[in-house]
Amino acid sequence: MTAPFQLGRLPTLSRSTVDRQETLRTNPERLRTRWVTAEVLLLDRKLRTPVREGESSLATRKAVTFGDLPPKDALFLGEWEGVDYWSLPGEPDGEPELVPVRGSWGVREEIPKAGDELWVDLRAYGDQLDDRSAGLFTTAQALRNWHRQARYCARCGGRTERLQFGWATRCQSCGREEYPRTDPAIICLVHDDVDVNGEHVLLARQPVWPPGRYSVLAGFVEAGESLENCVTREIREEAGAEVWDVRYLGSQPWPFPRSIMLGFAARADASRPLTPADGEIEDARWVPRADVRAAFESHGEAVALTGGGTMILPGTSSIARVMLEAWAYADPGA
Repeated sequence: MTAPFQLGRLPTLSRSTVDRQETLRTNPERLRTRWVTAEVLLLDRKLRTPVREGESSLATRKAVTFGDLPPKDALFLGEWEGVDYWSLPGEPDGEPELVPVRGSWGVREEIPKAGDELWVDLRAYGDQLDDRSAGLFTTAQALRNWHRQARYCARCGGRTERLQFGWATRCQSCGREEYPRTDPAIICLVHDDVDVNGEHVLLARQPVWPPGRYSVLAGFVEAGESLENCVTREIREEAGAEVWDVRYLGSQPWPFPRSIMLGFAARADASRPLTPADGEIEDARWVPRADVRAAFESHGEAVALTGGGTMILPGTSSIARVMLEAWAYADPGA
């Protein structure tokens, strides 16, 4: 008997090998002693990091080049195979040239190149990194984004100081401690109620997206709301569809700036009219499995949709793409 589809692989930014347990970052003596053999991941002002052309590993730097001890703004990322990894702000050397690459939306953009190093964006390049590098880059960006917003105390407005080598802050006025924030958001692949895995998937596009970009629906979890209730509410609000059989698929950190995407699947009646949210959803439609497969096989190029128009799939680093891939190539069932 055909089973409901599941994710066929880990989402790109969920891959990680690094040990980041609390006991490591709360042991200053250990971290300072191991600094001489540690590696540093640099992030520029746009949160890009260097990789060497044609390689899948980050181009990290030797920690000792930044001093005998961790600088005050160094963020500890974790340990892997006997090596500690940190993050620091940094920029390309000299006057880098700008080179064209395919960006996170499948469109061309320019990024800095210094020597044999490309300074890449996590959203666009994450899928090309190995598991260790993807996990380090994701963690570094999440922490850096949080610290940009955590300079002042949420209680009294006082200046904060960093604790645990970047994993906490403490207000210098009232002593309040705070830890990195993550905002939960659901993302749901809704298919029709035909057989086990359906024949059509509900896709939508926002007006600010590049032409032809479609994806599954998503939204933030509200205060006092369960994940399942959030799925039901968001799909109703954004597309006017009522869903059932809500089930969990998997998750992915999404540090843009501080979310975690919680993936679900659900069913809906494709015969009922859709009502896209005014000003938020430009178009919502039921797309047949054959069209989604054609989009995967187009290698990033737009494909014609059965109902008219064209479609480009979500970016390669998104959980939405992994969800759509799993559904598109699943056995429809009978």
